[in-house]
Amino acid sequence: MQTYFNEIADHLGTLLQGEEVYTASFSAEESDFVRMNKSEVRQAGSVTDRSIEVDLIDGNRHAAGSSSLSGDAEIDRLRVAALLGDLREKRAALPEDPHLLYATDVTSTERVAENRLPAPHEAVDQVRDAGKGRDLVGIYAQGGIHRGFASSLGQRNWFTNHSFNLDWSFYHAADKAVKEGYAGFEWDTAELQRKVDLAAKKLDALGRKSHTVEPGRYRVYLAPAALSDIVGLLCWGGFSLKMHKTKQTPLLKMTEDGVTMDARVTIAEDTVGGVAPNFQDAGFLRPDRVELIAGGAYKDCLVSPRSAKEYDVENNGADAWETPESLEVNAGGLPTENALAELGTGVWIGNVWYLNYSDRSNCRTTGMTRFATFWVEDGEIKAPLDVMRFDETVYRMLGENLVDLTAERDLILDAASYGGRSVASGRMPGALVEDFTFTL
Repeated sequence: MQTYFNEIADHLGTLLQGEEVYTASFSAEESDFVRMNKSEVRQAGSVTDRSIEVDLIDGNRHAAGSSSLSGDAEIDRLRVAALLGDLREKRAALPEDPHLLYATDVTSTERVAENRLPAPHEAVDQVRDAGKGRDLVGIYAQGGIHRGFASSLGQRNWFTNHSFNLDWSFYHAADKAVKEGYAGFEWDTAELQRKVDLAAKKLDALGRKSHTVEPGRYRVYLAPAALSDIVGLLCWGGFSLKMHKTKQTPLLKMTEDGVTMDARVTIAEDTVGGVAPNFQDAGFLRPDRVELIAGGAYKDCLVSPRSAKEYDVENNGADAWETPESLEVNAGGLPTENALAELGTGVWIGNVWYLNYSDRSNCRTTGMTRFATFWVEDGEIKAPLDVMRFDETVYRMLGENLVDLTAERDLILDAASYGGRSVASGRMPGALVEDFTFTL
């Protein structure tokens, strides 16, 4: 795949006219997919996909476009030639771009991870065995994800990673299910079994009569998947330089008023630990790690090349949206196996959905519990809870009301595959929080 991309990149260089410069971003995957329900395979397939995006630049005028690639060099040389012809016509009608910035200091890199994935049928057989006697519903995907960058200035960057992602549920009845996930770079049968055993206990509890609690404040445990969604909401402008400069960030109180979270909270863009490439589509490299919130205090933004040009600051390899792709929250001191006991009496939240801001400037979020949410008494699951709506500020959840974070963390890979497997990921602990507000 890498050799093929370099051949196409070299061919692009032969098509340039005058003082033109090109930058090109390559995206590809070789993936196996399996869909399951009733713990049986219902659909299986393999995908090999390639595409290229080219920005054709002349001075401060440029036009960008993309094309799928077939893998046949003769066909694809014609495709990219046609693409450049279209871009040249579009560029002629465009004004100069005052915020155009691309890498001119040539820095080539190569990062190819070892493929430690199991044979697809071995993983699927284990999942089927784990679901025997239950209705396991989900999708399993694994394989290589490739990204490349090239420019006519001679820069070449390549990234290959191999990962798997099992996004699954044990379905009970009606709208009742226990949702779990298992993802990573190397299959661990024992870890899968641990997750299955935990889900099976929750599935048994779903068969009990539902418990109802009144709106109010309760001690809660947010499982890693739930915390991932809540912290993920902060990515909607929370760490973007552009959003900070235009005062639209939900973390405005941290930057303007010095509001802090708990000193045990550190949130970072951990590129080296994720599945996203260590470069972006203008050719700038990403640091291995950017701390966004450190020790509870706001520390840094993600800065795209365009924002860097507009605000005259250094960029740090962020994408155009300035959102984290490899989000990480640090671990705490609470062993996950003790989470129920430490919760004592309260609400165990496995998943949330319909998240949004109810008061963006105050970082107040609203959402609903989903799937297996339980009422817990004296450290034991007593009954499932019906769906509830919550309304809380992140400053309270991860600030004054944070009891602890778990010592163990889950690697959570985005299961989205629209247009290709996502490279977004998160490494998340669970969080024990008191006085968590439910509104209905």
